[in-house]
Amino acid sequence: MAYDYDLFVIGGGSGGVRAARIAAETGARVGLAEEYRMGGTCVIRGCVPKKLMVYASAYPKTFKEARAYGWSFDEPVYDHAKAMSAIADQVSYLSGLYMKGQKAAGVTVFEERAEFLNPHSLLLRKTGQTITAEKILIAVGGAPYIPTPSDMPGVEKTITSNEIFQMRTLPRHILIAGGGYIAVEFAHILNGLGAQTTLVYRKDKVLRGFDEDVRTYVQEGLSEAGINFIGHNIIDKIEQSGEAELPLRVHLSQGETLNVSDVMLAIGRRPNTAGLNCDKAGIELDAAGAIKVDAYSRTNVENIWAVGDVTNRVQLTPVAIREGHAFADTEFGGTPHTFDHSDIATAVFTQPEVGTVGLTESEARETYGEVDIYQSRFRPLKNLVSGSEERAFIKLIVRASDQRVLGVHIISPHAAEMIQLAGVAVKMGATKQDFDRTCAVHPSIAEELVTMRHKVR
Repeated sequence: MAYDYDLFVIGGGSGGVRAARIAAETGARVGLAEEYRMGGTCVIRGCVPKKLMVYASAYPKTFKEARAYGWSFDEPVYDHAKAMSAIADQVSYLSGLYMKGQKAAGVTVFEERAEFLNPHSLLLRKTGQTITAEKILIAVGGAPYIPTPSDMPGVEKTITSNEIFQMRTLPRHILIAGGGYIAVEFAHILNGLGAQTTLVYRKDKVLRGFDEDVRTYVQEGLSEAGINFIGHNIIDKIEQSGEAELPLRVHLSQGETLNVSDVMLAIGRRPNTAGLNCDKAGIELDAAGAIKVDAYSRTNVENIWAVGDVTNRVQLTPVAIREGHAFADTEFGGTPHTFDHSDIATAVFTQPEVGTVGLTESEARETYGEVDIYQSRFRPLKNLVSGSEERAFIKLIVRASDQRVLGVHIISPHAAEMIQLAGVAVKMGATKQDFDRTCAVHPSIAEELVTMRHKVR
């Protein structure tokens, strides 16, 4: 059978565009459908605009430090509409670059939704056109989880991480529900910008799944930043308060009520498979709606693959990119390989940042038994003059049997930059002695990585 395309990609996010471009560069006929804007979650409503908001929210602290270092100036005034407009301009610019890159590689882009008709056929929803392809890659990402109105009455009054970037007025008092990285990042962002911020979480400590010392430090940092944390609670219902400035009344599960201006839900994300008609292609999903794949990102249907958040493996943009690249190399480039999901360095853009790679202490003990722990908590040099009591934290987890470094965890300014480089060492299998032999860069926060000599346990 003659197909319209050798490869058709559903989704114009990071994983999809990388796979499409690499495949097209081999001479394959490639089509791609994206129903919203090119760039996906990361560029449009995730990593990029969020990081720009992090920069904006950090300036009040910088202004305070500047005065301690001898600078004087009038009291700064923040214009949220201006900031968000500038961020939106950059998002549009980057989205346009993604589109240009696809077209330059020879990919045919359809700006509409694609749904399965059968394993080799897709319906383009806007135009009604039917497309056939020999191979199909699903790269539609994920979306914020939103409870039903029966589970959370008043849920229609909430926003998610999607809508927060569209707000042109800074919330007066925002309640954020959740305790994962999205929730804590936006708690710091909005608090830094000047919004009264309350974080409500069902557990007593945020960042479930991270190293326990990291969780403790970040939890303490919420209070130190002035963020109101309410643990062991979830939202029962939301109703109108009758107040002009704080129009929403939130009822919590333990009986407390709060009047706020806005409610943001950051209580998880779900694979974006609804409406794809995966059943018509015979594609197997797991209980969470994620597409089941093997190490090569192949589904149970021999001509269909999936990469990125829709597979619910590791929900990170660079992971989706590497999965998409590996797929294209394997199927079109003649160089079969898979992406190794172990020891992935990542960051949480709290303030200060979290950088982590490898195993947590509990994971290391469960897997290897005896481990050595090195850690340091200290005031960075900059804070000695500024007067800030904020401390940096660095932790190494070392396998006792051969001294291999199994995990590195950093909380400090620029932790993301540091963990990227530490990730190289962990991926290569560096030992504690390799770290010790490395000469320190002084004065720096990162020098603690190579100067810790005494085990704490």
